[in-house]
Amino acid sequence: MKEAARLKIIEINPKTNRLEIDIMEQKGRFAVVVCDGKARLTELPAYGETKIITHQGKVKRVKFDEGEDF
Repeated sequence: MKEAARLKIIEINPKTNRLEIDIMEQKGRFAVVVCDGKARLTELPAYGETKIITHQGKVKRVKFDEGEDF
């Protein structure tokens, strides 16, 4: 069974080329990644690393490495 995508698409207003995010609507910690006129939002894990992998100046993927304190 495939997991739901963790990167949510954020619409960019084509008339103004502006990105609007209601930060009060978001829960907890999050990051916004922008590349080539596309924007994605992802929630950050409570414990772990979130790596943004680039290739030739463009975002290739976002990797999550999660864990918990013992």
